[in-house]
Amino acid sequence: MCGKAGSGKSTVAKALAQQHGAALLCEDVWLARLFPAELVTFDDYIKYSRRIKTVVAPLVIELLKQQSVVLDFPANTRETRFWFKSIFEAASVPHTLHFINTSNAQCLSQIAKRNIERPEGSHVLTEEAFYHISSFFQPPTVEEGFNVQTYEQEARLNVQT
Repeated sequence: MCGKAGSGKSTVAKALAQQHGAALLCEDVWLARLFPAELVTFDDYIKYSRRIKTVVAPLVIELLKQQSVVLDFPANTRETRFWFKSIFEAASVPHTLHFINTSNAQCLSQIAKRNIERPEGSHVLTEEAFYHISSFFQPPTVEEGFNVQTYEQEARLNVQT
């Protein structure tokens, strides 16, 4: 999943997993369950996200030998996408990178809703934090070698593979 905070990555991930009978692994839920008191700052997120990836990668490689997997982990920088690429290459399976291309205004609107609803694994996110996190965002490029499925703003909930 690739898209800014609040773009709808988790919504698309859940729909894909349901459509394809795939295993769904959600980074936000893993982090919330494993490190509930430790996640305070964005730097904490980076630290613990890197830590769980060392466990998740071999698990996903093994799962991919038996079934489809939807990773609700953000592939929002070239560095993080390299991690995803290492997984599907190690498993020798095809892949799709789902890119949810959503405007900042739409993301902020969805974040405001999420801040009220508070689904499992979510954190209250301020507008300031959104812009800080978004400053690191890098959309995928052709040169990275991914099979990209792009969803544009309102069309993103019409999930296809």
